[in-house]
Amino acid sequence: MPSLLSARFHTTVAQSRQLPREGLPEVAVVGRSNSGKSSVINLLCNRRRLAFSSSTPGRTQALNFFALGPPDTAQAYLVDTPGYGYAVAPQELRGGWDALAGHYLRDRAELRAVVLTVDIRRSLTALDRRMLEWLAPELPLLVLLTKADKLVSSKRQTVVRETAAALAELRAHDTSLIAFSTLKKIGVDEATRWIERQLG
Repeated sequence: MPSLLSARFHTTVAQSRQLPREGLPEVAVVGRSNSGKSSVINLLCNRRRLAFSSSTPGRTQALNFFALGPPDTAQAYLVDTPGYGYAVAPQELRGGWDALAGHYLRDRAELRAVVLTVDIRRSLTALDRRMLEWLAPELPLLVLLTKADKLVSSKRQTVVRETAAALAELRAHDTSLIAFSTLKKIGVDEATRWIERQLG
């Protein structure tokens, strides 16, 4: 089973024709800009600067593939997708996200599962719900409620219950939910096991 700890940069894909063709299993990480997506990837892979956060939301408009497995052989890919929901990005960049990341999430045969990062203080936004509509119903989904350390335990549990109820209405199939914090290392082991299981 490919380990997230073996992750290293493989390639950046700016157009669909550049997607890897080895047929290896892939797990994509998606999320609204500023949801903590890059920090999640870096923590799960135990790499400080594997995924980058742009200082300008919406600046990164490509898919970044990280190879997993032995140093000389990729066995699977973790895929970092562009953040969505950026208010300052021009309209053509928004269209570019739909054309690349949207097409990838809808049609990529190698895609085995999706990890969605959601700021626990915002819960599921309208944009998150719209993104979920693009996923095949049978595609396994893990929702990470990031920045869980920002809420006291009782409030965190309330948001988890409310989000679980919302997800149950949106998706009838394989959906998991974990409260997550990169600062306090909450939910790391559970998320790691879930992702690696999808790639195994």
